[in-house]
Amino acid sequence: MPDIPEKAGELAYKLLDIQGQMTWDRHGQMALDNARRNAAHFDRGESLAALRGAPLGEGDSAVVIAAGPSVKRKDPAGALRETNYRGTVIATESAISYSLRNGIIPHLAVTIDPHATRVVRWLGDPDLTEEKLKADDYFSRQDQDDAFASEMRANDEILELVNRHGKDINIALSTMASEALVNRVLDSGMNIFWWNPMLDDPDGDESVAAKLMQENGFPTINAGGNVGTASWMMADVLLEKKRVALTGIDFAYYDDTPYFNTQYYYEAVELVGEENLDALYVRIHNPFEDAWFYTDPAYLWYRECFLEMARDADCETFNCTEGGILFGDAVTVVPLREFLHQHAAG
Repeated sequence: MPDIPEKAGELAYKLLDIQGQMTWDRHGQMALDNARRNAAHFDRGESLAALRGAPLGEGDSAVVIAAGPSVKRKDPAGALRETNYRGTVIATESAISYSLRNGIIPHLAVTIDPHATRVVRWLGDPDLTEEKLKADDYFSRQDQDDAFASEMRANDEILELVNRHGKDINIALSTMASEALVNRVLDSGMNIFWWNPMLDDPDGDESVAAKLMQENGFPTINAGGNVGTASWMMADVLLEKKRVALTGIDFAYYDDTPYFNTQYYYEAVELVGEENLDALYVRIHNPFEDAWFYTDPAYLWYRECFLEMARDADCETFNCTEGGILFGDAVTVVPLREFLHQHAAG
């Protein structure tokens, strides 16, 4: 770990080595089932390989918009408009509605999470009801875009925006996406490019990733376990951009955020109990913001994976999130507007 001030979180590091297995236990079988069911729709799109080196946007830079808590406070879309940035814009599925509401149509959207009901909400769920909202408080709990304050109204707005702009958006659609998400993407008219997330080592014996690639022929990409890292990886490897700026990739929460409003709160309580949460969440000081942020084992693992991957990347990585805990070797931390003023033409 970098030599930086930290507080508490003694359990978080003990769990790092098993995060991969925990992720597989939580999502692995669901992802495989989705991939095989989605085979019926593979002819409705192309392989992600068709976008290799595609001239999306001008120049050799890209900006990734993810949906971390900093987006609400820093408004990267506003900076993109102000500087007339003409390079490539890549949005995670969770940032599509934020981007569209703020006049940004991404050149590429990316999705990876196989969850059966939640991910489709980012594109608008045509089957959302008040009863479903009462059954799952995942969105209402979190410190995110204020547009979700009224969830039914927000859903209607997202449905309209995605229906209006879908034909103008390319989406890197994971073969492991849920049935609800795939149907929503198809209905919206997005241009689909299929890919396989790397579930395990494709060179290993009995590799699930290798088997899926043989079955469907689509490229397999190391996504680092999350859609933000997947988006960065596609800017680097797929679109061959030389400079990639990250926004909304916090891998952490602002220090004043209650534990209840974190993504994995219920899982954390089930794992260690309410009384032991301080030991599970680690606080890290961000020297660039001179502020404390805290993270959980999953996001800490994402951070460590990203820093390892960045060291081997062909692109230069700029973290323009202006918050969170993603800093270290091979990542240049700089305010977004500074990056954009240098690379406004792409």
